[in-house]
Amino acid sequence: MGMTYVDLSAQSIAAGGSPSLRGYLAVPDGQGPFPGVVMIHEVFGLDDQTRRHADRLARAGYLTLALDLYSDGGARRCLVGTMRAMAARSGRPFTDIATARTWLAQSELGNGRTGVIGFCMGGGFALLVARDGFDAASVNYGRLPGKQQEELVEALRGACPIVANYGGADKSLKGAAARLESALDQLGIEHSVKEFPTAGHAFLNDEEQGPALLRPLMRVMGVGPDPASSPEAWQRIEDHFARYLKE
Repeated sequence: MGMTYVDLSAQSIAAGGSPSLRGYLAVPDGQGPFPGVVMIHEVFGLDDQTRRHADRLARAGYLTLALDLYSDGGARRCLVGTMRAMAARSGRPFTDIATARTWLAQSELGNGRTGVIGFCMGGGFALLVARDGFDAASVNYGRLPGKQQEELVEALRGACPIVANYGGADKSLKGAAARLESALDQLGIEHSVKEFPTAGHAFLNDEEQGPALLRPLMRVMGVGPDPASSPEAWQRIEDHFARYLKE
């Protein structure tokens, strides 16, 4: 399996996105061509945890591009603007994700099919871009757009097939899984939504994240790894992508 950083700035500038756009590319072993997956990181940015997630998908046979949405200045400078763009459902992060999708679709290593996967903040983005040319989407504890169910339905209209994993002990996303399932049912979009009773936010991670000082608080808030739930959640992701992305 190969790992490398890719520079997408030429394509990004042409598209009006981040001038120094880059990402971490995890390449499966073997000849290919491989299905492509754009991975969107948590609020902490493109860190070791995200890279391990990308390596994991590459081992399962996916050409995985973990995009750095903070390419132009790191989390400190980019976080607020990135969250504002998500709330507005438009702006540079969406251009950057589209640039990454096109790059994967056109890659000589790729089979032309593309999926998107996101965690936490990235899960919110994965949900919003599910109708932007992807063949499959994986949403992991992503915030739902809109306060009203009608807004959620409109935001998802035309989406590709979605697999979603949420934690029942996630205090920040109470009821999100049920709301998402209801909207996807209403739209007739193929989906598999599951809430894992013992899992909290960020339960697919293999280590605690964020500043050390905040970790005890995050544990109280139900944030962090859940080794009891994550294997099944990962299997659901791999099954979903295999169904819609592999030839």
